[in-house]
Amino acid sequence: MFSFFLKAKLHHLCVTESQLNYMGSMTFDPDFLEAAGIQPFEKVLVANLRNGERFETYAIAGERGSKIVCLNGATAHKGQVGDQVIVFTFCMLQDDEIKTHKPRVVVFDGKKNEIVRSSSI
Repeated sequence: MFSFFLKAKLHHLCVTESQLNYMGSMTFDPDFLEAAGIQPFEKVLVANLRNGERFETYAIAGERGSKIVCLNGATAHKGQVGDQVIVFTFCMLQDDEIKTHKPRVVVFDGKKNEIVRSSSI
């Protein structure tokens, strides 16, 4: 049997841009995606700490080193520049994988998108 578990979390990212007329998705600095083990085009769940909005989209890689977190297309209606968000990804595990699974968590400063710490929990 398979069960869903947290795979990775980007905690307290700050939205830096919003592009309503973009085709969709959410843009991240590739350094952020790599730190959490999130792949480009992977499905993400996003929680906005300011307004409580939760939405699903997929991650795309922006410019490396840019510290970008951009709401694209319809997701632009779910937040605004300056909002803090938490980004989650999930995986399916078989029963024998559960005990050894450790999600990757990357914590940010909530303002300048500086990584404060990164760990497996």
